Amino acid sequence: MSKETSLLHRMRRMSGILVHPTSLPGRFGIGDLGPEAYAFVDYLAKAGQHLWQTLPLGPTGQFDCPYQCFSSFAGQTLLISPELLCREGLLSESDLDKTPDFPQDHVDYAAVREFKVELFEKAYQRFLSLPDDDKLVKSFNDFCDETPWLSDYAMFTAIRKSKEETHWLTWEKKYRKPTKSQKAVIARELEDEIRFESFLQWTFFRQWAALKQYANEHDVLFIGDLPIFVSGDSADVWAQPQMFQLDKDGFPTVVAGVPPDYFSKTGQLWGNPLYNWKQHKKTGFDWWLKRFETQFQLSDIVRIDHFRGLESYWEVPADAETALEGKWVDGPKDDFFLAVKDRFGDDLPIIAEDLGIITDEVRALRDRFGLPGMKILQFAFEDYDSAYLPYNQPYNSVCYTGTHDNDTTTGWYEKASEQVRDKVRRYMNTDGSQISWDFIRTCLGSPARFAIVPIQDLFCQGSDCRMNTPGVAEGNWAYRFPKHLLTSDIANRLRDMTELFGR
Repeated sequence: MSKETSLLHRMRRMSGILVHPTSLPGRFGIGDLGPEAYAFVDYLAKAGQHLWQTLPLGPTGQFDCPYQCFSSFAGQTLLISPELLCREGLLSESDLDKTPDFPQDHVDYAAVREFKVELFEKAYQRFLSLPDDDKLVKSFNDFCDETPWLSDYAMFTAIRKSKEETHWLTWEKKYRKPTKSQKAVIARELEDEIRFESFLQWTFFRQWAALKQYANEHDVLFIGDLPIFVSGDSADVWAQPQMFQLDKDGFPTVVAGVPPDYFSKTGQLWGNPLYNWKQHKKTGFDWWLKRFETQFQLSDIVRIDHFRGLESYWEVPADAETALEGKWVDGPKDDFFLAVKDRFGDDLPIIAEDLGIITDEVRALRDRFGLPGMKILQFAFEDYDSAYLPYNQPYNSVCYTGTHDNDTTTGWYEKASEQVRDKVRRYMNTDGSQISWDFIRTCLGSPARFAIVPIQDLFCQGSDCRMNTPGVAEGNWAYRFPKHLLTSDIANRLRDMTELFGR
């Protein structure tokens, strides 16, 4: 990204859909970057939408949570499309003949992983048979040469697989804290495994780049998602432990979380290691700048998850049982964003996720750097004059009916008190019989520059279709929808409403 005025600040009023690619329809048990993703771009264009918001695109760890990834840089290889590999000759159609009868309404990650890894290994073996002057081989070699984080990530992942997917803190010292010479030995020992992991990342980034180009050509921009914290079991912490608050053995001394809020009465104990901000500042925030560079490669706009942690964050002792034992500690504040501005320009294409316990200091930091915040309609009707009500929403904000952490709008309304539902009905002048579309209409008509609707609300789906329930470890992130729900009637209705409100 250049230092020219950013896309974010040149854009008109726009709207779009929040849906992670894993939720797309398709025959391989999980949404991917193949034909159905391109068809969804076409659908967005047909429906008059210009934004596609995703969750983080990294390789998921425990419970397949996209906010707990094995890397802040690498891509989720389960999103690789077997059909696109067939088009390149790295797979044959017969390789896909034994595709299991996967469920269409949710992702069975274990089954998908087993099936896809076998396919990817076949594709890799065919790749190895290509001559050195083949354009794919040249592209792969260039990717390896030009991707600074790749060698550490591929080595970390190869070691982890050789250790039966155990946490890196359980490895022998030569793998847990390898010296430069030991890394050279490991590189020879696991050469093919490391090359395979590099092949997968090259494939993911190629397929994503092609999809993004197609989307941009159809006037659709991607909003990506950058988790503020990284997983403790990640290549980031393994390769650069000095950037985190760890003891001499690599265990975190303090971890991330949030105090009690709308989602949890005891707070949320996320368990991520916290940053050594003094070391980040000493290096000019170089690790973060490289992280943003990768994110801007993947997306046109980036949402910083838990933005308030850059002003101050909730620090919890590593041995605490709940987040109640934490305390607020100052984050990097202006120094951080001044470094980001210096690298990427004055008008940053960044959205601040400013939900939860937000202070005047957090709002001031957001506003000093011109970042739009988030306004959630589901939060608007509990208080008399909520900041989330449309008439209180500033232009430089993003209005959502709900987010991936909320219940669906239909589910939320069914569980709300009669007092809240009465206020909703009076505010929206409705009988509540199609409450999702009442919320969509209100969201699109808000003063906020951007309006985003989770795809479940288009389909009027209930609580059984929510993406995530905060504070609940298992059973999340698996939502999928069947293709037949993407009807022309919904597209036309959404387009008409979008045009009505000047988006």
